[in-house]
Amino acid sequence: MEGLSRRRLVGLTAALPLLGQVSWAASAPDTDAPGAAQLPVRLNFNESPWGPSASARAAMHEGIAGCGRYPYPLQYALIDTFARQHAVPEDNVQVFCGSKLALQYAVHAFTGARSLVVPEPSYEAPVDTAQTRDTTVHAVALDARHAHDVDAMLAVRPAPGMIYVCNPNNPTGTVTPAAALERLIAKAPSDTVVVVDEAYIHFSDAPSCIPLVKAHANLLVLRTFSKLYGMAGARVGLAIGQPALLEALEAFDGYNVAAEPSLRGALASLQCTGLVAQRKQDNQRLRDATVNRLTAAGWRCTASQANCFMVDVRQPADAVVKALAEAQVKVGRVWSSWPTWIRVSVGDAAQMQHFEAALFQVLGQAE
Repeated sequence: MEGLSRRRLVGLTAALPLLGQVSWAASAPDTDAPGAAQLPVRLNFNESPWGPSASARAAMHEGIAGCGRYPYPLQYALIDTFARQHAVPEDNVQVFCGSKLALQYAVHAFTGARSLVVPEPSYEAPVDTAQTRDTTVHAVALDARHAHDVDAMLAVRPAPGMIYVCNPNNPTGTVTPAAALERLIAKAPSDTVVVVDEAYIHFSDAPSCIPLVKAHANLLVLRTFSKLYGMAGARVGLAIGQPALLEALEAFDGYNVAAEPSLRGALASLQCTGLVAQRKQDNQRLRDATVNRLTAAGWRCTASQANCFMVDVRQPADAVVKALAEAQVKVGRVWSSWPTWIRVSVGDAAQMQHFEAALFQVLGQAE
């Protein structure tokens, strides 16, 4: 495999000193900053309102000087650190320029003549990729609790090439119970690849599927630094699976990796003690406060455990999205299967207050 041969040539010894550079990894996590919302309020792409942590920003700045060389040692350092933290072998982890890229490669690798099964509504990237290949897509509606209907996904025949799961789900933010996901993974045909997208896992109480990779050769788990870690523009993602699955993805990208500043920022994020817990708490506080106020005013929201949620505005959602944009508030796109629901990303306190005021005005309610 090209990746492994390059790793042998570069050597882990080149990466190990980088792990010792902890001066930029020890800074305390940042928290909500007071102040008025900057306009327009951007709650449309599930980005972090806080951006990279202070330690990640320092590390990224440090990495600019190294952009003249390919950053393979840093890639291996990131792999080693993540693998150690999650108790998986190093050859079960690979770095990509964002988890979306790994997801698109998975669709190319595991579908085509065979179909793709996805939840509906959910993240559209796998469907968009499948449509470029004329791949048959089976969209399975979420169940009454807005979880994945795993039994309906397993019932698709002939057996699909790939089943896509997003947990917590985008756009609903809802979680599928661990027992249901374990049943899906255990009962899926051995030649059907199950891809579990854990882009939003850090915000939730859901257990990760990463520990299941060792026992299931057809399981691929995706992680990203775009959401809780606040590095959406840096494009760093990870795929976790047994080597054969990772090799199938690498066939499409020629072992390209993110730039040195991005890799240094990702490493610093993993090594920043307390960052995940603090941002999870801040996100939950802001999300639940908004959801509670909307619910008290009579509006139905999804039971989100992510940094987004959905609101049923009981009218064509496209018109509400447009009206909010005119009020300098950008919210997420509308899913055709849920035409009266809008998706809202969780911003900071000022942004959420501005969103609530604008939404109540658009819906004709007093605050």
